[in-house]
Amino acid sequence: MRRSSSLLAVVLLLGLAFSLVSREPQIDPRLKKASRRPELNGWTLVHLEGSPAEIGFQHGYLLAPEIRDSLKVTQLQATHDAEKPWGFFRHAAQEMLWPHIEQEYREELQGITDGANARGVKLDLWDVVALNAAEEWSYYVGAYDKDHNIKSPPTVTAPEHCSAFVATGSYTKDGRVVMAHNNWSSYLDGERWTIIFDVVPAKGSRFIMDGYPGFIHSADDFGINAAGMMITETTISNFHGWDANGIPEFVRGRKAMQYAASIDDFARIMKEGNNGGYANNWLVADRKTNEIANLELGLKNVTLQRSKDGYFVGSNFPIDPKLAAEETTFPLTDPGESANARHVRWDQLMAENKGKIDVAAGQRFLADHYDTLQKKTEPNERTLCGHIDLSPRGSKPWQPPYGIAGAVQNKAADAAMAERLTLTAAAGHSCGIHFKAAEHLRQHPEFAWQKELLRDMNANIWTTFAAAQ
Repeated sequence: MRRSSSLLAVVLLLGLAFSLVSREPQIDPRLKKASRRPELNGWTLVHLEGSPAEIGFQHGYLLAPEIRDSLKVTQLQATHDAEKPWGFFRHAAQEMLWPHIEQEYREELQGITDGANARGVKLDLWDVVALNAAEEWSYYVGAYDKDHNIKSPPTVTAPEHCSAFVATGSYTKDGRVVMAHNNWSSYLDGERWTIIFDVVPAKGSRFIMDGYPGFIHSADDFGINAAGMMITETTISNFHGWDANGIPEFVRGRKAMQYAASIDDFARIMKEGNNGGYANNWLVADRKTNEIANLELGLKNVTLQRSKDGYFVGSNFPIDPKLAAEETTFPLTDPGESANARHVRWDQLMAENKGKIDVAAGQRFLADHYDTLQKKTEPNERTLCGHIDLSPRGSKPWQPPYGIAGAVQNKAADAAMAERLTLTAAAGHSCGIHFKAAEHLRQHPEFAWQKELLRDMNANIWTTFAAAQ
């Protein structure tokens, strides 16, 4: 009798233990290889790994609160700027963009949707596709309005994004590649452009890049892949052109980051199906050969320059005169134009620092406040560390995107770092000037529409990030 009672007790205890274990929250198997690290100096590093659907789910799940927030920002910006409802962009995402997105990235976009939904964030696939195309909408809206005889708002124009350089050979301290870039954006989205993605896809190369919550591409752009490619860009100002039958830029940009193993690969992927959206000067490097290149990717005009001993710089100016004449309204001869003034400064810094350029120098360049027109140091819209909000001239009333503010974050790397999938990054102005939302809105009441979502953005120190081991 005692033996039976003891056996029964053991059975009951085992049953209770099983019941307790079964009630423990179970980790979704799709998340087992993924991770999110605590915020560090303004940045959040996430590791994503697996199939396209798994990577997407991990992204959506781990960054669900940030995606909900970034979607609100993008909806506000897009609808305010284009004067069209969010449904307009969702419809375009479904009817125009989706047919030209290959299956791999369809699965990843759906995965982001599923992951965010699993964390209680209510959005659907067309929200996520429209979010990813945020940098392309001004190009599409301009073409749409023209086709429908609609007068576009003055804010519908190609944005001015970024300052960047890539150098090699006799220009750098060790003769190898050095690259640096800062993202010019509004404070509204720039203060959220602080994710470091470490991605190990089932196919293609592992890569590390900065990015925005919910984006499958970097979009501003700075990234390094395990095949030896280092990639950045600056936007071509005042560009116009759109091909509704082309492949979205966000797909081509992501594909190049994942699959390019040479400069030729990169150029081929970016040119194939080019839709004209987010037209950029792409500064790229192959750390294996120490060759650098500048791919100026217009819609009608595309040029590729290459060098193993030299530099390329970008600050939103067009290079090819034919492209400038046919596809932009850019003021090539205006020295007060931000892009032109920054171009002059880049050339000065490259000449002054020839043979001495390294990552530390690149970090200094991105914090530079020298105005080449006034020939004095003053943080404003003409300096590499851009501060349009501090300019005594104020923002141009049409200046995109959405009250552009200047250099909101920064990245730099050299060939040795790229070998280890490592980069350095500084969130906020790298010069150390903090942004305070309340003071900004007091001085610029025209941006009061941003009040509910605008927040402070502090200048953080440069921090090194590496792909997770």
